[in-house]
Amino acid sequence: MIPKLISILCLFAAIPTARAAEFFIAPSGNDAWSGKLAQANDKNSDGPFLTLERARDAAREVRKTAPADAITVSIRAGFYRLPKGFKLSKEDSGQAGAPVTWRGYNDEWPVLVGGKVVSGFEPFKGEILKVDLAAQGLKDAKFSQLIFNGERQHLARWPNYDPQNPYGGGWAYADGKLVPMYAEVPGEDRRTFKYKEADARPGTWANPAEAEVFVFARYNWWNNIVRFASVDPATRTIKLSADCSYPIRPGDRYYVQNVFEELDAPGEWYLDKKSATLYFWPPKKVRAQAVEVLVPTTRTILDVGEGAHHLTIRGLRFQCCEGTAVEFKNASDCLFAGNKVTDVGDYHGSGVGINGGFNNGVAGCDISGTGSNGVSINGGDRKTLTAGNNYADNNYIHHVGVFYKQGVGISMSGCGNRASHNLIHDGPRMGIMFSGNNLIIEYNHIRHINLETADTGAVYTGGRDWISSRGTVIRYNYFHDSLGYGFENGKWESPHYSWGIYLDDNAGGVDVIGNIVARARRGPLHLHNGRDNLVENNIFVDGKIAQIECNGWTEQSRSWATHLPTMIKGYESVIDQPAWKSMRNMDLHPSKAVLPDSTIMSGNVFQRNILVSMDAKAKAFKVGSFNYEKNPSDYNLVWNTAGPVKVGMSKPKTAAKNAPAKENWEDWQAAGEDAHSLVADPMFVDAAKDDYRLKPDSPAFKLGFKAIPVEKIGPYKDELRATWPIVEAEGAREKPLTP
Repeated sequence: MIPKLISILCLFAAIPTARAAEFFIAPSGNDAWSGKLAQANDKNSDGPFLTLERARDAAREVRKTAPADAITVSIRAGFYRLPKGFKLSKEDSGQAGAPVTWRGYNDEWPVLVGGKVVSGFEPFKGEILKVDLAAQGLKDAKFSQLIFNGERQHLARWPNYDPQNPYGGGWAYADGKLVPMYAEVPGEDRRTFKYKEADARPGTWANPAEAEVFVFARYNWWNNIVRFASVDPATRTIKLSADCSYPIRPGDRYYVQNVFEELDAPGEWYLDKKSATLYFWPPKKVRAQAVEVLVPTTRTILDVGEGAHHLTIRGLRFQCCEGTAVEFKNASDCLFAGNKVTDVGDYHGSGVGINGGFNNGVAGCDISGTGSNGVSINGGDRKTLTAGNNYADNNYIHHVGVFYKQGVGISMSGCGNRASHNLIHDGPRMGIMFSGNNLIIEYNHIRHINLETADTGAVYTGGRDWISSRGTVIRYNYFHDSLGYGFENGKWESPHYSWGIYLDDNAGGVDVIGNIVARARRGPLHLHNGRDNLVENNIFVDGKIAQIECNGWTEQSRSWATHLPTMIKGYESVIDQPAWKSMRNMDLHPSKAVLPDSTIMSGNVFQRNILVSMDAKAKAFKVGSFNYEKNPSDYNLVWNTAGPVKVGMSKPKTAAKNAPAKENWEDWQAAGEDAHSLVADPMFVDAAKDDYRLKPDSPAFKLGFKAIPVEKIGPYKDELRATWPIVEAEGAREKPLTP
């Protein structure tokens, strides 16, 4: 049994003297009633309220006269349409031991919808239906999503979405001669590209200015959605109305949406804003009169505003909105627990956002189908290292980043916040992306992630300001099948260019302890010029390039020259703060970081890890621009199931230009690394079935390795869990990627 988290216990601590008031809401209710009955009485003269707003007003009245009373608002099953969203503010707050709780009644699942139901469709053409939105009070509606039968449908697009190959199919590719990704091309702009001669469709559209390109520009790190400015059929040139993040280069993949002529497949829809007419081809044959769809009319369903505190939101389902479904803004001691959040958010919209404040939690929720992140958390003060103590715990998060392909399971920043015991899978990029200080990432299970992007990891951070993400701890997690998707050797492929734990761009001061990382395309761990990181007691398995990869900068590196001013600024912004004095190796000014051999990576320690390669070519360590003396490694256990243990080492500066890199384990040891390490089978219980526990006589224990508490990893049974046991949704594990 996993102990209750202290923060949750505090939120639910009971004060015996606190009285309780309860109100009820039901679709059959009446705002003229008292709201004190769960259902209407026999005379139909009293019963539950009809609206959330009326219950909020009633709770406020109780607060005025009895501020120490705990208040519960119980919501009966049904759909509650909130076309303008619902707001709770400081005056809706509770007190410690007497929170104000909004929850689903018993085991019922009320659904809060940030939009309206549209019905009254009639036949238009073939299987396509149409409806007049003006007649339903939506004359000026502008929305980017449509939900039918509980599922988000596709805006009319070309090429069509391919349900049999959702990641590798349904793309067009920009025309022209391929250019290496990292090669600079003078004169490139970010809003022009050419379509191929065989792809003549853009030149036939009547209103190309309405069209939007959904494109992964140049680096394949994330996408942009940008409206057309013009199409020139003679030159096959498309000009966009705004810049993309990077130039669109030949071979970049894209599709075009919001085109009426491309409404040609089941599940597609199109909104004619001029005539306020919605067109829809249902995904299955159904009578027009029976069709009802949800369309969003607000960005946020639940907005918990500035200064709100001691609020609990529990046992509700949230669906359909344009932005982030639930937002807590500078609130404190609030709990969002045991809820379901599905099919919400556009390119900028997440499932749940905690923005500032203290001691707020997202716990036990099921979150999926978000436009961007599943959960976003920040809070705390990085300068003074004051902890926000905001957290995401025991959540099941999957199929995020529907529109924004840098959307991740959990995005965490600030100081002193936590992501723990979450299960995250099937997203376009990282499972957890973080930047800040003293963050905790523990007991999470992240799998089958990075399905649409490259140069990525199951967890990721950067450190271009020198101080991010110092003090952070990544411990006792299980990360596996970090896939990656990208272009290599003239074709699209997956797995591709992905790691498990990725500490990028000078990230420093992170503890990586007791994790199990398996099957990441390049390797379980990457330090990109990382410094002052402790990597201890981890199990790294089956990286195809290496199990630990370290690629440093030198004094001559463009990255070093580019980012040094920012690093100096970041360092000097905190170094006089008392709290930073005890942060590891913060006595070194960035301007003094270059070592005598012109390398920069320093202060990293690799000890008591288990590194297992399962490919004859895969290495235990692969390092570049790496000073062996300043980055010690020892007491590790290394093994290769397919041959001798290999390493990839920086060539000495005195070597001939074409001298091969050394690969022998003995050469690694001769450089001063791993003097006490062992080359031996670690004796996993059953690696073929992903059971990486060690047998009692494993040689790793002789090196001081400590057993990893695998039984604590991932979600756990708890009264705050939305569902138990968790039934995992189908994804890339069941239907592997097909580039």
